[in-house]
Amino acid sequence: MNPLRIGNFSGFYGDRADALREMLTGGELDVLTGDYLAELTMLILARDRLKDPSAGYARTFLRQLEDCLGLAHERGVRIVTNAGGLNPAGLADAVRQLAGRLGIPAKVAHVEGDDLTAAHPGTLAAHAYLGGFGITECLRAGADVVVTGRVTDAALVTGPAAAHFGWRPGDHDRLAGAVVAGHVLECGTQATGGNYAFFREGDVRRPGFPLAEIHADGSSVVTKHPGTGGFVDVGTVTAQLLYETGGGRYAGPDVTARLDTVRLSQDGPDRVRIEGVRGEAPPPTLKVGRNRLGGFRNEVVFVLTGLDIEAKADLVREQLSDALAKSPPAETRWELVRTDRADADTEETASALLRLVVRDPDHQAVGRALSGAAVELALAGYPGFHVLAPPGKGAPYGVFEDVYVPQDAVGHEAVLPDGRRVPVPPPRETRALDDVPSPPPPGPPPPGPTRRAPLGLVAGARSGDKGGDANVGVWARSDAAWRWLAHELTTDRFRRLIPESDGLCVTRHVLPNLRALNFVVEGILGAGVAAQHRFDPQAKALGEWLRSRHLDIPETLL
Repeated sequence: MNPLRIGNFSGFYGDRADALREMLTGGELDVLTGDYLAELTMLILARDRLKDPSAGYARTFLRQLEDCLGLAHERGVRIVTNAGGLNPAGLADAVRQLAGRLGIPAKVAHVEGDDLTAAHPGTLAAHAYLGGFGITECLRAGADVVVTGRVTDAALVTGPAAAHFGWRPGDHDRLAGAVVAGHVLECGTQATGGNYAFFREGDVRRPGFPLAEIHADGSSVVTKHPGTGGFVDVGTVTAQLLYETGGGRYAGPDVTARLDTVRLSQDGPDRVRIEGVRGEAPPPTLKVGRNRLGGFRNEVVFVLTGLDIEAKADLVREQLSDALAKSPPAETRWELVRTDRADADTEETASALLRLVVRDPDHQAVGRALSGAAVELALAGYPGFHVLAPPGKGAPYGVFEDVYVPQDAVGHEAVLPDGRRVPVPPPRETRALDDVPSPPPPGPPPPGPTRRAPLGLVAGARSGDKGGDANVGVWARSDAAWRWLAHELTTDRFRRLIPESDGLCVTRHVLPNLRALNFVVEGILGAGVAAQHRFDPQAKALGEWLRSRHLDIPETLL
């Protein structure tokens, strides 16, 4: 049987608008997937729905589809997307109306059952992460466009693969292979050189979007259309496999994929083969992402220029602490960022930034109280007083948290093109999730001279967020570098290199097949991206910070 060619045209809500047309015209495809949802996106869509009950889906998808639905129909490419967000039925109806207006006989189906908001009082949105078999039912019924709400990102690939090859829920190894391919595709151009540690090794000014050739046994080849930018190699695929993952077991609603069994190999220019993936029965529970209003926040950034930076910062803190003492916010956080340089030749490079963030359940506590106190310092503060922008009235912020419910507590349904509803049963076989025992490390490198140098000279990294936690995946580019990395970058060493992790739970996972270590840092992002707990609220650059830290590296690796 010929492989199934599945491409991606969106990795987030706001991705490149012309990617759908680019993928449809760039080469042969069977299915195109669009991933629009993230933890923060669900909160954004929930707030949209508060203003307009008919909203709650990614409207940009409709604009893309208006330009390309006829082209997709002409080429026989089916489209599967989670752009339905909080309202998949509403988006499916809008797609039908669009197809009718354009005179295109497209069959549209959608997937429901993820919305558990009513069962979670106090939340703006509570949605279970569904698997891919609802998508499978829609495609088997002849759908040309399938719209979902909150499914796992990989489900956009496992659903079409199961429909094409006739896989069943017990085909764990095949499903796991498709999960791995889906995880590589889900973030679009991150698999083709975007956000890549070694970006200078190719032309990444405009990376092409990725596609996977999936085979009946679950193996795949990740590639891209000929002539598009970026590049696909073992490194770009490794980086994406480590993104927002943890240990050897990567759990989903349909299958638990064993990331410690993945084997990657270069299969030609811009082609990486993925094989050997083992699968296990999924856990008995489903993850539910809950978004709620956490309160209100406000911030002001003071610019401190020239001499006496620390003393100027101390003065601001004392003045504002006195001013806010009458009605102190529930949380007050100061951060001094030393961007200044001595004897600088521009005012900007002579300046440091002092950031104040306040949070409170009461809007008034972070609004006028802070803005008034900060503005009143304009002529009574440190020399050179100014701020990046006047403080505002304060704004609401969200909190993300995840909980788990039994698989059979969710009414997963496929709504077919003819309107029939097909229940998607939970898996018959489940397995409680536990950690994979840590494999023995490779033999240590031979002793020899070392040189103090950045870690990034011999290792790549990619980091990301999951709620309040962050992960940092680090991989070596050679067997010799792997022997050194596996022994050198311990949990204690990681804590010293990333002082923000001190006092937090840090877990190291070892993935020898990928020559990689994956560190999970619990709680470093507070209540998640919407709470904006730290300077880099999604930990996107945490891995690059780690790569910039200096270690004693064997000279043979440099």
